[in-house]
Amino acid sequence: MDKKKFESAFPIICSALAGIIADKEGLTEEESISKLYTSRLYEKLENEETKVWHYSTTKLFDLFKEEMSTGKTTFPEV
Repeated sequence: MDKKKFESAFPIICSALAGIIADKEGLTEEESISKLYTSRLYEKLENEETKVWHYSTTKLFDLFKEEMSTGKTTFPEV
């Protein structure tokens, strides 16, 4: 994906993921955004080259939960 398309899609993906985190974890939007932005998953997600942004928001939430509970993130084989 070219840089412009990624820069357009990235905020939409993050917003949707933060919304799921807020709903599933019983957090405010601000709390969920803070947790997401400080995660290792976000570090990978914001890098277009990792292609993590290709995953569904459901899968991204699963990865987020794994990181929060184990401190690790196991990315699926591509």
